[in-house]
Amino acid sequence: MKFTAQQIAGILEGDIVGNPDVEVSKLSKIEEGTEGSLTFLSNPKYTSYIYSTKASITIVNKTFEPEHDINTTLIKVEDAYKSFSKLLEYYNQVKLNKQGVEQPSFISDSVTLGDDVYVGAFSYIGDNVSIGNSVKIFPNTYIGDNVTIGDHTIVFSGAKIYSESIIGKHCVINSGVIVGADGFGFVPDEKGEYSKVPQIGNVIIEDYVDIGAATTIDRATLGSTIIRKGVKLDNQIQIAHNVEIGRNTVIAAQSGVAGSTKIGENCLIGGQVGIVGHLTIGNNVRIQAQSGIGRHVKDNEILQGSPSFNYGDWNKSYVYFKNLPKIVKTINDIEKKVNGNN
Repeated sequence: MKFTAQQIAGILEGDIVGNPDVEVSKLSKIEEGTEGSLTFLSNPKYTSYIYSTKASITIVNKTFEPEHDINTTLIKVEDAYKSFSKLLEYYNQVKLNKQGVEQPSFISDSVTLGDDVYVGAFSYIGDNVSIGNSVKIFPNTYIGDNVTIGDHTIVFSGAKIYSESIIGKHCVINSGVIVGADGFGFVPDEKGEYSKVPQIGNVIIEDYVDIGAATTIDRATLGSTIIRKGVKLDNQIQIAHNVEIGRNTVIAAQSGVAGSTKIGENCLIGGQVGIVGHLTIGNNVRIQAQSGIGRHVKDNEILQGSPSFNYGDWNKSYVYFKNLPKIVKTINDIEKKVNGNN
């Protein structure tokens, strides 16, 4: 796709300094700009590059005035960084704006499709599925029976959404995500052999949830596993059966939450965090990367370590951890002196 400086300035409500007809078809960093690319300048540390960049168009703040000759066409806006982000969002919408049903694909006769839906090739959509308006389902996607998907949700290639799952509006389900697989439920008998406990609940994902690639969210044993509105999950996260994650909580990659744990609202959870089952994590909690949570957590706590404890205490203790060899040597030296004096 190609855009002229005039078109871009219209989207951003900016002023052009240079050639309004110059075209761009790709994006670049300002220091790596090439002919036909669009870049931006917002950080003063990168100002020197605007005089050497080969990018055809550069978005700058309205306050910017070049001190030397430049070859790039400028688009002046109130905030270059925000405007560039807006342009990225617009570009992404254009790129993903597909419609229609590609073949081969299978869509059950009992499926309800909204307006402006896209279904990519080799997708499977089971019985009694309800798909809202402007939903995008990319190729090689599986959607089981009785699933509901709300308006403007995007399901990328290779995602698997098991039966009875409910997904809200404006969600993003990335490639390799599995929603609604069986929870990890087994019961041992007297021989030490395990029998599977049927997992007959479902998964509910509310509006504006983003789920990263290869993340798995298990269905509940009974009831629902619930991901509340605005939650953001990174790649390769495991959410077990009957977990509930509160609104606007963010979890980084490779973390795992065991069964029936309830996480509050507006929490920030770092990468590789492990949370055991049947806990309650309060609101506004901060958990540092690689921490292990084995107890209930109150609102507003900041935790680190495994097993985790107060973040401030952890930092103080770490000073001693890393100096343990010196401390032990000092103690040994004192003991030798004391024993020598005796």
